[in-house]
Amino acid sequence: MSGKWHLGLKPEHFPSRRGFKKSFALLPGCANHYGYEPQYQDPTTEPGKFFETATRALHAEGDRLLGTLPKDFYSSDAYADRMMEYLDNRSAEEKQQPFFAYLPFSAPHWPLQAPKEVCDKYRGFYDDGPEALRQRRLAKLKALGMVDPEVTPHPVVIVDGRPENWDELPENVRHASSRAMEVYAGMVDRMDWNIGRVVKHLKKTGEYENTLIIFMSDNGAEGASYEALPIVGNDIMAHIEKYYDNSLENIGRGDSFVWYGCRWAQAATAPSRLYKMHSTEGGCRVPLIVKPAMSNEAAPQAKGIITDAFCTVMDIVPTFLEMAGLSHPKTYQGRIIAPLRGRSWTKFLALINSTDPSVINGKEKPDIHGPDYVMGFEIAGSGALRRGDWKITFVPAPKGPQRWQLYNIRTDPGEVNDLAEEKQELLKEMLGLWEEYKKDVGVVGLAGELSTQPQGLLNVFDEMDDPYAWIKYIGRPEITPDRLKDVIPNI
Repeated sequence: MSGKWHLGLKPEHFPSRRGFKKSFALLPGCANHYGYEPQYQDPTTEPGKFFETATRALHAEGDRLLGTLPKDFYSSDAYADRMMEYLDNRSAEEKQQPFFAYLPFSAPHWPLQAPKEVCDKYRGFYDDGPEALRQRRLAKLKALGMVDPEVTPHPVVIVDGRPENWDELPENVRHASSRAMEVYAGMVDRMDWNIGRVVKHLKKTGEYENTLIIFMSDNGAEGASYEALPIVGNDIMAHIEKYYDNSLENIGRGDSFVWYGCRWAQAATAPSRLYKMHSTEGGCRVPLIVKPAMSNEAAPQAKGIITDAFCTVMDIVPTFLEMAGLSHPKTYQGRIIAPLRGRSWTKFLALINSTDPSVINGKEKPDIHGPDYVMGFEIAGSGALRRGDWKITFVPAPKGPQRWQLYNIRTDPGEVNDLAEEKQELLKEMLGLWEEYKKDVGVVGLAGELSTQPQGLLNVFDEMDDPYAWIKYIGRPEITPDRLKDVIPNI
């Protein structure tokens, strides 16, 4: 594997201890993409906790922590380079065996940084603001048949206190904001270029056709506005002003530190509701591209299809195991492995690769999960459970009502029409399934059940002690309002 790990900082948590024979891993959840770190005036107290786990490009290769990175380091380039190096350096025996390669880019996670020449390709493209971009993207999605032409998009949710109208923002703020979006586009562009390099490498070695390739995002767009954080927001901005250069022409360089905020994020996730760190569709519905191995060229679908079949990241392991002819191992290095909750895609992929007339003419629409499949998920005080077309969602205040809501995702993918009052029996049934899910997997907790420790007050030692500590706090840009602090979600 080569890229972002974010599954622990201690040696016993490194990829090399979790089954990877070769690994070049960014250990924390994000970092400066150029490996830049300021010279702090007082290293005993700086950086603050937020920056300690958000900027330091802490990498490990195999079992060894790396003290320095190359001077020309840029995350996406480096991860693709190392992946191709690992593929090239396989032994003759290894090349006769199937391989699993994991290439998780850190881009386009903040801090937004990319080579200037790539960012400049998008100069002026976003000058009309996030709402204009949102409308363009919605129109394009409809034209491509990727969303229903009659879909009702969820309204943009703004809680940072700034004017909602783009034209009401000061000119310098608009220029900096649109430049941040240009840099974001540059990051995606550069990542795409690097993916192309790896694909070309596989074609050159003759392994492309027989390789299953999966490309996906790990969550919806990042919409956090860290300048608006209570308690720590001012400290974060003061630190950035002290140690980084966010002048307009320097945005995107290694010594800049910017993010793009909730407006651009909701332009990216429309028509869905909200963004990363929420259990709404905007937080968890993401792009997925699958290139099957050994496609049936006789199938009309061989050139590609778009499907809205429901699937989850939990389906990937059972898919790989079945393709490799392996059963689920019960233990690893003496530890019990949790049972699989997903379902293999192999039958689904075989169907869409079929020449069966009923599939070709659309009369038979392959599914991965049946209408009774139940899936729950939760993070940072937000939770949801889905069964078939029905979904209950819990969104903490102030971005949501901090109570359970009910939606039909098939007819209302924007999660606009809450049916909780209208279908109380169904809501009660779904909440019962949530309670079963909680008992089955053990949830961290919804807002009202979580610790009151606010976001930003975590450091590298917290993550050393508990690799998943960030889940309890990150993504909660506002402390729960006093009137809701003691509200415990229940049936």
